[in-house]
Amino acid sequence: MITGITKEIIRERVQNAGIVGAGGAGFPTYVKFNSEAEIFLVNGAECEPLLKVDQQLAEKNAIELIKGLQYGMIATGAKEGIIALKAKYKTAIETLTPLLPHDIRIHILDDVYPAGDEVITIWMATGRRVPPAALPLSVGVVVNNVQTLINVSHAVENEAPVIDKTLTINGMVKTPITVTVPIGTTYRQVLEMAGGATIPNPAFLNGGPMMGVLFHDLDEPIKKTTGALLVLPDDHLLIRRRTQNMNSVVAMARTVCEQCCLCTELCPRHLIGHELPPHLIVRAVNYQKADQTECSTILSALTCSECGICEAYACPVEISPMRLNQALKAQFRAEGAKYTGELRPLNPMAEYRMLPISRLITRIDLDRMNHKAPMINIDWMPSKVVLPLLQHIGAPAKPVVAVGDRVTRGQLIAAMDAGKLGVPLHASISGIIQNIDDHNIVIAQE
Repeated sequence: MITGITKEIIRERVQNAGIVGAGGAGFPTYVKFNSEAEIFLVNGAECEPLLKVDQQLAEKNAIELIKGLQYGMIATGAKEGIIALKAKYKTAIETLTPLLPHDIRIHILDDVYPAGDEVITIWMATGRRVPPAALPLSVGVVVNNVQTLINVSHAVENEAPVIDKTLTINGMVKTPITVTVPIGTTYRQVLEMAGGATIPNPAFLNGGPMMGVLFHDLDEPIKKTTGALLVLPDDHLLIRRRTQNMNSVVAMARTVCEQCCLCTELCPRHLIGHELPPHLIVRAVNYQKADQTECSTILSALTCSECGICEAYACPVEISPMRLNQALKAQFRAEGAKYTGELRPLNPMAEYRMLPISRLITRIDLDRMNHKAPMINIDWMPSKVVLPLLQHIGAPAKPVVAVGDRVTRGQLIAAMDAGKLGVPLHASISGIIQNIDDHNIVIAQE
């Protein structure tokens, strides 16, 4: 049991360390720690294929994970801690179990997608259902992932800032690995660590195969929120879908949608009681009714998690309701529209309609790319890093150093204005400040 530390100290150190959600949009962690909750949930599902970070960190850094969770519970006043892990993460479960205090338990998740969607994780682990367009706090729950809470442990105990990132390099690479590198390292450098691509026509995803972002510049820097570098053939169906233009997506929906309703029947958010009916949203777009923002059915697109099941698994004619939802979300947010629908009854088949990962991997043609990617330790530092001032939701940090300054690894180099949402930034290598602009700070070793 942890004693002798106050919630105020925990919150201050978490904020000063620059911790953001390590596996999602990068929401500043101190904001969550400033709230009050009944349950603190560790989302260790890591349910996207090919990602191997949190499951290995939970095993190798079990003590730090539990301590980070305990600090989160102290900060939020939570009386129960839950670590949600899939049953197949046997080694992590075996390592954590004997270390658990009386107020923390492990919840075993089925190997389904998207168990890592925090709304679905909360339902599976607690039985509570987050209403549409609401936050987990609305049902008394705070959620962080494994890597975030390990960072919390280091911050609280050692006042250590976030300057490294653990990520998986997987897919069509020579040696799939999971590795920890300084933030600001380039994708090209970690790809070289994995032996490079094994195909002549590689395409690159930042993140998982379902929700990751296609990018083209391997010299982009790794950020606090980077989850993986995946290498796929550029003619792979997942890449083709991402490169299909919106006019083509809309035209295809108007031409071939047969209103079979499978996208709605398998939508995880719909299954747990959210209105979100992808087939009706497709119909509205087909009949050019998407501008009727007073209609809750159309506005429910705002509650889409963009998990991609509708396009990757459900639709028999390869329409992408998710892409339509993305376009509608951008339109509605620009118009200031809000969704206010109520939580509906749980579908009695919800538990049985969650998508088994093994089926998903085969359906999206990833069997030959789903490698173990073991975690390796390296003694390596890049000669130069590019550190974006904005690596999180909110406002960018403001530099507190100048070109030519010498800095040491872990030193504060950019801070937040008082009252602004965001976190500070720290040097991930020791060296000289080489350049500062509106977006980045560049550090080079002497």
